[in-house]
Amino acid sequence: MNKVLFTGGGTGGHVIPAIPVMQRLLEDGVQVSFVGSDSGLEAALLADLAIRYHAISAGKLRRYFSLENLLDVFRVAKGFLQAVALIRADRPDVVFSKGGFVSLPVVLAAALCRVPVVAHESDLTPGLANRLALPFIRTLCVNFAGSEPIVANTRFSGELLLTGTPVRKQLTAGNANRGLELLGFSGDKPVLVVTGGSLGADAINRVVRDALTELLERCDVAHVCGAGKASGVEVPGYREFEYVDEGWGDMLAAADVVISRAGANTLYELLCLHKPNLLIPLSPAVSRGDQVENAAYAQSLGYSASVAEAGLDAAVLLAALNDVFEQLPQMRERLAQFTVLDSVALLTGAIHKAAL
Repeated sequence: MNKVLFTGGGTGGHVIPAIPVMQRLLEDGVQVSFVGSDSGLEAALLADLAIRYHAISAGKLRRYFSLENLLDVFRVAKGFLQAVALIRADRPDVVFSKGGFVSLPVVLAAALCRVPVVAHESDLTPGLANRLALPFIRTLCVNFAGSEPIVANTRFSGELLLTGTPVRKQLTAGNANRGLELLGFSGDKPVLVVTGGSLGADAINRVVRDALTELLERCDVAHVCGAGKASGVEVPGYREFEYVDEGWGDMLAAADVVISRAGANTLYELLCLHKPNLLIPLSPAVSRGDQVENAAYAQSLGYSASVAEAGLDAAVLLAALNDVFEQLPQMRERLAQFTVLDSVALLTGAIHKAAL
C-alpha cells in the first residue's frame, strides 16, 4: 500500500480522531492526502502534518427545509466532480472517511473509481453522511459495541469492525498532581470539571453558575466555559477557563466527576479515562439526537448519568449530581471494566486489509 486519501469535515470531531491514524501511516512510509472543505477548518487542524490537502466544494446535509438545500445540491455535485478528478489523479489505494458532509462526494467518487472505502462512525448511530454512504463502504469501523446491532439492521453489507476512537496522548498521559497544581486545588475536596465543548455551552454555563454556591460546599470546581463566555467570578475553590489545551489531560486526571455534553468523541475519552460523568446531551431540537442516544447508551451500561437540557435548572443539576456522588463506587467499578482498544492499530489494520 502506497497511498491513502482521508476525508471528513464540518466539525473538528470529523478530523481530529483521524490524525493519529494519519501519523501512524506516515511513520510507515505511506503517502497521505486529505480532502476537506474550502472553509479552512480542516486545513487548519491538519497544518502540522506532512500531507497534501485538497479543498472541494461541499454542501451541508440539512434535515429541514431551506432554500440553501437547492444550492447545496449543486455544491455537492461540484464536489463530486472535483473528488473524481482528485482520485483519478492521485490514485490512492484506499479512501478513509471520517464522516461529515464533505465526505459523501468523496466516498461516491471512490466507488465510481473502484477505490475501496474504510469509514469510521463515532456516534452510536451513523450520521447522515455515513448512512447515505453505507452501500459504498467496504469496512465500517464503529466506536461503541452498541452500534453493531444497529448497523446490522441497515442496508450495510460490508465488514463491521469495533475499533473505538484514537484518544489523544495528552489525555492518557494526564497526571492528577499536575492537574491539582494547575487548578490551585488542594485535593481535600472532590474535583468537579465542567465542560461544554470547545465552544462552550450557554445552558451548562448558566446552570453551573446558578448552582455554584451549593456546588462549592461539596466540590472544588474547574469550569471550562468557552471563548468569550467567562463570567469573571473569583471565589475560593472555583477556577474558570475559556479554553484549555495544554494541561487538559492533567485537569481530567484530577477530576473525580466530569459534567459534559455527550458528543461521541468526548464521551469515549471519558470512558477510556474511567471518569465518572454526568452528561447533558445536546437537545434533539437543535441536533439529530445523536448525543441523547450516546448518553442513553452509556447510562444503560452504568458508565454515565444523564440529565436532559430541557427543564434544566440549578435544583435539577444538584439533584442529578448528588445521585452521581452516591453512585460513585458502582460507577467506578463499571468504568474499570470498560475495554480500551488500540484504535490506531485496528484502524490502520483495516486500511491495510482493504488495500489487499
